[in-house]
Amino acid sequence: MADAARSTRSGQLGEATQTIQRALREAAAAARGGVPETPAAAPRPAPRGADDPLVLDGLVREIDGRGHGPSDGPADPPHGGTQERWQRASFSHQGRTLAFRLYLPPGTADAAALRPMVVMLHGCTQSAEDFAAGTRMNLLARDLGVVVLYPEQTQHANAQKCWNWFKPQHQRRGRGEPAVIAALARSVAAEHRVDPARIYVAGLSAGGAMADIAGHCYPDVFAAVGVHSGLPQGCATDVASALAAMRSGQGTAAPQNRAQAIPTIVFHGDADPTVHVRNAEVLVDSLLGAGPTPAAGAGQAAARVIRGRSARGAHHTRSVYTDASGRDTLEYWQLHGAGHAWSGGSASGSYTAPEGVDASAEMLRFFLAHPRVAR
Repeated sequence: MADAARSTRSGQLGEATQTIQRALREAAAAARGGVPETPAAAPRPAPRGADDPLVLDGLVREIDGRGHGPSDGPADPPHGGTQERWQRASFSHQGRTLAFRLYLPPGTADAAALRPMVVMLHGCTQSAEDFAAGTRMNLLARDLGVVVLYPEQTQHANAQKCWNWFKPQHQRRGRGEPAVIAALARSVAAEHRVDPARIYVAGLSAGGAMADIAGHCYPDVFAAVGVHSGLPQGCATDVASALAAMRSGQGTAAPQNRAQAIPTIVFHGDADPTVHVRNAEVLVDSLLGAGPTPAAGAGQAAARVIRGRSARGAHHTRSVYTDASGRDTLEYWQLHGAGHAWSGGSASGSYTAPEGVDASAEMLRFFLAHPRVAR
């Protein structure tokens, strides 16, 4: 981090950015699991090349054409229903193209039924397949009938495949990465009969930071947000402030004022060596103070505090905040002794802590209790 700061002061921003990315990889190396796995059964297509035609505002649909699930093979669909599928595709919007993976759970015979969807944003160096394997989100989503969408950052946009959460052009509505993610979510929702009131976004680390940005910029698209080991929207606007925020949770730029609070669930390890836990606290405070008339002393708002332990003995403290109507709209899970890794994840993916509380299951519980309401 000190090397990056020196590079920033000397004007070598490219070198500084590479140093940040290297620090992210090295600091979280201890949290890595085994070699990432991808779902079996269907052959993978050749990668799309640079000469492939650009598709504007649309999907390139043929990818993994045969249905197969998130485990060893396809599950039997309900009588008269559709088979689950694990597809690869790409999407272009405003001149930007993202590859993505899409998990479609087995459908029911009720063709009119609309399903919820979770958009999952991976961390630095990860792929969509790796993130799916590590979080086990597909396995949990299958039983609940939830569609799961995994956009994948390009190495062209970021050499280490980090979402560019600390760049101003990717922190606003109508441009950059948030715009592409929101447009992709809308497109997939329209294509696959997703309930527009039940679209959610979550992510890890840089993906968690981008999930917070996307939710803040597009409350008309996303009904709730999940942030795991991430940073609050607006905490950094350049390399220097990104370093400060990651190191201590106190960047040179204050988090931006929020016109409204979107329901959010936050997970963060209090021993995270990569993204300081103070970032989760700042995020919670910014959400408590959101809205046109935030409550006095919002940062000290009372919460229900529940202390618990996972099945494998990892301790956590869960703080639950309610709005004026008494509805739970914010949860903060402080993971005691945990580092920079997805809590309760599988060792088949990277950056996971299998011993922790199941963050994927808790996010799904929280999301499904929070359909988007008219504002």
